[in-house]
Amino acid sequence: MSSKNNTEVIIDGRIFTLSGYESEEYLQKVASYINNKINGFKEDEAYRRQNIDVQRALLNLNIADDYFKAKKQADTLEGELEIKEKELYDIKHELIAAQIKIETLEKEQEELKSRLNDSQKEMIKLETRIQEMKENSIKDAAKTTKCSSSKTSQNRHSSDKQEKPVNEVQKILSSLGEN
Repeated sequence: MSSKNNTEVIIDGRIFTLSGYESEEYLQKVASYINNKINGFKEDEAYRRQNIDVQRALLNLNIADDYFKAKKQADTLEGELEIKEKELYDIKHELIAAQIKIETLEKEQEELKSRLNDSQKEMIKLETRIQEMKENSIKDAAKTTKCSSSKTSQNRHSSDKQEKPVNEVQKILSSLGEN
């Protein structure tokens, strides 16, 4: 706790000793505020005609009016601050929720990329296998054609039966080529 300050101030031309825990600067500021109020009233002819008790009452009323107006303004600002703090709180929570959603979507994206990569690898394997099957089918067809031509000279009747598998192999090859 800070120590109590005693400060001499001049109010309406008279010296007063103010005592308080506030700084000397603050106490001088309070005295200056009161002097400004008194000087403002003294400029008014109607105020100067009043007796000292009425003048003090008017001064007190005016200071109280300033106080309540300042308090109302402070309360209004405090209420606005509370609203802004709540809005900020809500925005922070929305931001956190959005960040969580982004993280979830990024994980999902990574999973989908991984699945796409796996699918592309599988597709390459299948394309390689199809290519190998085509090559094997062509080799088999070539063997079958050689065998068919040598057997054709031996057996004309059996050639009709042999052409059927060759035609089927050619159909398979052409359908593989289309795919």
